Amino acid sequence: MAYAVAEDEVEPVVRGLLGLIDVDGGPTTEQLDVLWSITSHLWRRPDLASARLSPLSPDELAVTLGDERARRRFHVIAVTLELCRHPLSQAQVNSAEAYAHALGVEGADLLIMRDWIDSGVERAMQDWKRCFGSMAENLSEASLRSSEELSEEELWDQEGSDAAILERLLEFRELPSGSLGREYLAFYERNAITLPGVAQSGALQRVAISHDMHHVIAGYEPTGQGEIALGAFQMALSDSEDHLVQFLGNLLIHEAGVLDPGGFVPKSASLLRPGAIEMLGEAFERGAKCRADFTTIDHFAIAGWDLSEVREEYGVVPVTLNA
Repeated sequence: MAYAVAEDEVEPVVRGLLGLIDVDGGPTTEQLDVLWSITSHLWRRPDLASARLSPLSPDELAVTLGDERARRRFHVIAVTLELCRHPLSQAQVNSAEAYAHALGVEGADLLIMRDWIDSGVERAMQDWKRCFGSMAENLSEASLRSSEELSEEELWDQEGSDAAILERLLEFRELPSGSLGREYLAFYERNAITLPGVAQSGALQRVAISHDMHHVIAGYEPTGQGEIALGAFQMALSDSEDHLVQFLGNLLIHEAGVLDPGGFVPKSASLLRPGAIEMLGEAFERGAKCRADFTTIDHFAIAGWDLSEVREEYGVVPVTLNA
């Protein structure tokens, strides 16, 4: 499992996470439920939930956790837990920063959370948009990427339509039943989503095509909890900065309920819906089990493959928990 920390590192990681959320009188119920779900599914240590573990301070964790990859993975779970605290507090942001500093970990989340506390939500959302914008072409569908540099205004301008993109997507109708392309169109139909290119154009449509291919392959619907689960799946698949910024966006839109980049309705506490927290834990586990990263490939090139063949090729195991 590519995202699993070493067996002897699981307990100190969990103890560090307990320390990170031990602020403002202690962790919230939601934070603990998310932590134990991840611990159980991703690291196969459900016993730790009842082990009466003592928290580790930032410096204690840094001494114990020397592996750079394990430190990065600690940080990703820390971000998840941080955004499960409602409302986000100064003490929680300070704690997350202290652990990140001790471990020598950097990430876009640190700036976004700090500006949220110090300068307000609007400033934090500007930070996220700027980070996302710098990665937009990397996140676009591979065969549709452009080398043209766009201003921030141009990036978020989706007015108009794109007949060329729409035509390519509609060609999927000629593919066999059960193929990735046909399942992609079915995803839009059953969720009543307008296909890219119909009423919008621009870079974000190219990102949307790739993003929704990931939904289809991973098997998550575009609900609040489904978006968060997909973000966790992608982080466990490849914990790149691109994926971290996307996961942050999912949490800011659907868990914190403060980000509105356009085309979404912000929701708060999606993880409190029945089954959503266990779904998140399994998503980390499923992403870690994949054999290769399918998020950056040319999905048009494999649109004719049966969806089951695509999943077999990349090691995508079935979803068993959904909400």
